[in-house]
Amino acid sequence: MKRSIGTIFEDKSAALLICASIFISVLCPVAGSSEMDDSNEKVTHCGGHDGGFNRQTTINNNRKSEIRDYCLANDALGAYDNTVSRANHLKNMVKIQSGKFAIGTNDPIFVADGEGPKQQIYLDSFYMDEMEVSNSDFARFIAATGYRTEAEKFGDSFVFESLLGGNVKTSIPLVAAQAPWWVQIKNASWYRPEGLDSDITHRMNHPVVHVSWNDAVAYCEWLGKRLPTEAEWEVACRGGLSDRLYPWGNKFVPNGRYRANTWQGDFPTNNTKEDGYESTSPVTEFPRNKYGLRNMIGNVWEWTFDWWTVDVGNRGGPTNPVGPPDGTNKVKKGGSYLCHKSYCFRYRCAARSQNTPDTTAGNLGFRCALSGTR
Repeated sequence: MKRSIGTIFEDKSAALLICASIFISVLCPVAGSSEMDDSNEKVTHCGGHDGGFNRQTTINNNRKSEIRDYCLANDALGAYDNTVSRANHLKNMVKIQSGKFAIGTNDPIFVADGEGPKQQIYLDSFYMDEMEVSNSDFARFIAATGYRTEAEKFGDSFVFESLLGGNVKTSIPLVAAQAPWWVQIKNASWYRPEGLDSDITHRMNHPVVHVSWNDAVAYCEWLGKRLPTEAEWEVACRGGLSDRLYPWGNKFVPNGRYRANTWQGDFPTNNTKEDGYESTSPVTEFPRNKYGLRNMIGNVWEWTFDWWTVDVGNRGGPTNPVGPPDGTNKVKKGGSYLCHKSYCFRYRCAARSQNTPDTTAGNLGFRCALSGTR
């Protein structure tokens, strides 16, 4: 297995799962208990098929009695609608009504990324998380399931160089060849974003990072949700506006007020932090767009369901497009706190980028979606 950010990632042996200090003490034993032994694994489904997105969880013989409880809590198919309320699924989600929408642009900044041309599509109703998944959200998932992220299994992840302490910088083993500000840090993971000497104690309301596409899918499935398609994500980002660069319009700092967390200054050497943040910001920060969604651009890149292609004709057609059936990389959208107009002007709704499904880094996060026909 290989991971890549730009050009390189190397295999590493799996690291032991350690309960982060931020876990509530009564939850840590769940994450580390023998019930989470993955021997004799089986897969159970909470029901059939929903637009190509299957919900499943891995269980073992010791947890057979938990199957029904899991499905009651996480069934996105409606199989248990007569016994359980769907309110928890929709908590902190925004419904976007079905209709015709414009995506893409006829004025692409990065033509090679396949930003254009502008297309007219139809989408069924869907729900989108109001905010990016936070460290607090992800901690509950880890504590309840014992899931180990791919960064933990590989034993390292990539971190932006300026966020590292001096002692770490002197022992950096590997940097990304075409982006030397990305450094491979041993033991960097979602709860140790800059390695062993860091934690998320004071960042619980910040977006979780160092999560791969596979990790994001696992979290969404745990809640009976899924990742948004690229088309859904872009429609949600635009907030009902058409032919605009950003979720609120074409001016990046309207009335002198920052509405997203990106890089200010000279990338990558000087971040003036005019928006108030050097790294991630809370998921509750910055104004909502007209759909009620926060941080659709900036802060962290967000995974989408789709496989990457620059061929518009291979992105699923004009009705509920879901991208090509297979590929090598997954689409990510929105840019991050490291994006600057001089280097990575991809904090635009039409912009797009890619990474392999097992890639992890300190600016990769996600939010979940849910089909709206319920």
